Amino acid sequence: MPRRRTILALVPAGLVALAGRHALAQPADSVPWSSGTERPKLVVSPGAADCHHHIYDGRFPVAGGAKPADATAADYLKLQHRLGVSRHVAVQPSAYGVDNSCLVDALKTFGKSARGVAVVNTDVTDAELKRLHAAGVRGIRFNFAPAGATTPEMMVPLSRRIAALGWHVQLHAAADQILALADVFPKLACPLVIDHMAHVPEPAGVSHPVFALALKLLAGGRTWVKLSAAYADTKVGAPSYADVGAVARAYVKAAPERLVWGSDWPHPSEAADHKPDDARLLDLLAEWAPDPKVRHRVLVENPAKLYRFA
Repeated sequence: MPRRRTILALVPAGLVALAGRHALAQPADSVPWSSGTERPKLVVSPGAADCHHHIYDGRFPVAGGAKPADATAADYLKLQHRLGVSRHVAVQPSAYGVDNSCLVDALKTFGKSARGVAVVNTDVTDAELKRLHAAGVRGIRFNFAPAGATTPEMMVPLSRRIAALGWHVQLHAAADQILALADVFPKLACPLVIDHMAHVPEPAGVSHPVFALALKLLAGGRTWVKLSAAYADTKVGAPSYADVGAVARAYVKAAPERLVWGSDWPHPSEAADHKPDDARLLDLLAEWAPDPKVRHRVLVENPAKLYRFA
């Protein structure tokens, strides 16, 4: 099972930095919750998207006694500046339960370049779903690793309610949990997005049953996989993450039209003094998908389709 989320240490929020390709010419800056200061070697195309990050802001109440430190919208804009991505997707973290106030506030700050993935349960009203849609939300997340505010039993009924909005169900779960849900996935009334390469365990890698299930789902045309959090399941470790890289390359070979990339900043599963280098995480994509046309698909075309960027 993926490591439990580590409480982040407190640091001051950074100043807002404008994102865009013009920023690549400026000196590199340090970014909270990211090691290193250099920009990626991979220069991404206009419209490239970071499809998985989180926002934590002490102005908003947390659920269940969680005490995360700030990783604010202003902090993320510094990472966007460093990576050179044009678009991004903020994912509601488990710390806020089904209160999406922090997410909606961040989306207001980010504007049209961002989309959101919320967390709701079966008590959510249709009016609230419409409000979230207007704010930029395009999916709902079920986080079962660790268990949070939702249950597997909620997946099918909520999928039916969000289908008309053009949303998707996003799943974060350990490999054995994903396998246990195999009979649920065909019943979903909307697309499925699987976090962090389906947490394929190492050293089994592509021989593990969860990878076979993920390929089957991808072949069905209604499932997407996020190439994110290479550090979550690696046994080799940084900087190569070679074992997880073999899984990523297998995904790229099998279904490049159903993959998106994400930083997973501020890397809540990693200790505050052991954060990965986000520039290196983006550079890994050049190794996983050496064909520039495939990378463009993963970074630009696929996110535009999945999250309905203009």
